[in-house]
Amino acid sequence: MKTIKQLERLRKAHGLILQEKTGPPSQFANKLNISERQIYNIIDYLKEIDAPIKYNRRTETYYYSDNFDLLINVSVQVLIADEIRNIYAGTTFLNENFLTARLLQ
Repeated sequence: MKTIKQLERLRKAHGLILQEKTGPPSQFANKLNISERQIYNIIDYLKEIDAPIKYNRRTETYYYSDNFDLLINVSVQVLIADEIRNIYAGTTFLNENFLTARLLQ
């Protein structure tokens, strides 16, 4: 669940940056309920993935200097134990009866 929370913070940070409503780092951190150090970690991560992020000292906000979008999708799916036959390398192989039932729907 920690990863989901981190992704949600990243999504919210991205939204504030897009709107140019972050404020200075301390205020930005308060908006996300995290430490200022974590804000710098988020900014560093965005730079690692080539986000054109800049800081405007006059308006005291982070912004993207060029078009940039970040799409974060999180999907959680619950499967009943007898539907799962094997989980290997992130791929789930389902019971053939379950697959047949799904295909016939």
